Amino acid sequence: MRIAQPTASELFAKAYPIMVVSQEAAFNAPLHDIDCAFRSAPMMPACSRWLSLISVLALVIGCATLPFEGGPAAPAPTYRVGDRWVYQVSDGFRAPATWVETHEVVSVGPAGITVRVTQRGDRIDTVRTEEWSAPGLVTTGALYDNETRRFAMPLQRYNFPLAPGRVWNQWVDNVNESTHREGAINRYVVVGGWQKISTPAGTFDAIQLRVIMHLDDGEFWRWPTTCADRVWYAPEVRAFVRADREAGYVERGGHDLPSIRTQHALIELRAFTPGA
Repeated sequence: MRIAQPTASELFAKAYPIMVVSQEAAFNAPLHDIDCAFRSAPMMPACSRWLSLISVLALVIGCATLPFEGGPAAPAPTYRVGDRWVYQVSDGFRAPATWVETHEVVSVGPAGITVRVTQRGDRIDTVRTEEWSAPGLVTTGALYDNETRRFAMPLQRYNFPLAPGRVWNQWVDNVNESTHREGAINRYVVVGGWQKISTPAGTFDAIQLRVIMHLDDGEFWRWPTTCADRVWYAPEVRAFVRADREAGYVERGGHDLPSIRTQHALIELRAFTPGA
């Protein structure tokens, strides 16, 4: 049984003084600043600090009151068998790994949508399958890397329609099939405004999503991994066209310890082929 979590406002009132930040700067806060928010609550019990990271961040970035420029909402797409997206990916720091990642819809039916994901590169060669119960709702799929997770309830990767200023915050129980561990992840998403995004596949009108995730991989010596992603979704191709991904964790033992970075990735669309 999971202990009921306090609300973001309750946690913030107990642990933090009143603070004012630029809303634009907060929306674009890097992972380092998110880590600082996580470590800067000395009055909060340690067991509550990591559980409440996403709720605290919700207050820091202003929750649903972020004033984004208006614009149309991105509707839920209709997928077809054969829809195929090819991405070029780099992940790492001084000598990043690079690979080509292909997502292809292999079946669409009453039970949902099945997508095959392949990764091919000098240091990677994998194939996995994702199951979506509906557009944006993932029952089996990846969150952080190329792992496969089975979710007790569908993960809201996209909460269509995607309207500027929309916010959702979800706790999801899951089983990581790579490690055979059960746990709960917290995923917080803020929808930003529309932008022109240039990729190797062309330039697209895309709506930005800021995604903060708190994973379930904590150990006795470190806190769970925090992920800070920016994703640009383009209705024209029914998928994201660019994603910037950062992740890291903090070792236990003090709130002044530095963050250990575990992900620094750029994913860009290289080609899109619509299905029949």
